[in-house]
Amino acid sequence: MNMPNSQCELCQQQGDVIVKADEWRVVLVNDAHYPGFCRVIWHEHVQEMSDLPLEKRTLMMNVVWQVEQAIRDVIQPDKINLASFGNMVPHLHWHVIPRFKDDMHFPNPIWGQVERSINPAMRERAGLIPALKAAIQARLA
Repeated sequence: MNMPNSQCELCQQQGDVIVKADEWRVVLVNDAHYPGFCRVIWHEHVQEMSDLPLEKRTLMMNVVWQVEQAIRDVIQPDKINLASFGNMVPHLHWHVIPRFKDDMHFPNPIWGQVERSINPAMRERAGLIPALKAAIQARLA
């Protein structure tokens, strides 16, 4: 399922980049249902973590952990979901998703069955995005 870089959504799209380093970037996903949802994207077009040498895998996961901790500190979710699928876009990236017991899908994955309507508290949580961006930038400086 190898695709040319010119057809890869993650190769072409930058999004709302919070931090960009030589080998990776952290992007804020614009999702009103899940404020604080971030992706950590490896720049080079590789499919799997095991395509990277050990030191690069360690680097990637350290970025994921730092983003997770910033989300926990600022957004204070009930849970963090980490996911790396690549089924639709075979380009190495991690989803770092703050979850709340009152979000639309909880306890299901965000791609699963909707359990309730959107909670107005999500708009309040979205107000924390500038502080989250600053926290992620500070952690990855």
